[in-house]
Amino acid sequence: MIKNRNINIITDVDGKKLVLINDICFKGKRKIDWNTVEQYLKGYVGDHYDIEENAERIFIGNELPEEYTESESRKSLMGANAKAKANAATAIPELIQTASNPAYEVNRKEKHGKNAMHGWYRYDVRFALPVYEENVLIRYNIFRAKLLINHAENGRKYLYDILSIKKETSKP
Repeated sequence: MIKNRNINIITDVDGKKLVLINDICFKGKRKIDWNTVEQYLKGYVGDHYDIEENAERIFIGNELPEEYTESESRKSLMGANAKAKANAATAIPELIQTASNPAYEVNRKEKHGKNAMHGWYRYDVRFALPVYEENVLIRYNIFRAKLLINHAENGRKYLYDILSIKKETSKP
């Protein structure tokens, strides 16, 4: 399901990692086909990737595709941020690899008793999407987000969702 991806990891002028997503797979700001995004994400289920900063192994479980595309946080996204979340799905391995600044939080909801028995982690990530004018690349829009990782009953950590997607406005 997952086709060839044109994604690079670069270091910006401040020394921070940035995931460049060079191809836009999910086009449109108003009408994104989230079913297609969900099907794309199913191609990752069963895989695992390591966070470079701390060698933490993050697994991709069955819950990711539905949570990523059907969560309340996703439904509240509009315009460029919705498009950014859809296209971030194509860079899951690189986003996990470049995740930094972990913040731990205890599990507060009974419904997550098994899948987050040992709590939640939020990691910072940054990625960039190209902006084209008449099929010519004119710039990249840079976004910040949080990877939401649950620490399950089985001791493994699973990517659960990508939250708080915000376009950086200070540096185009």
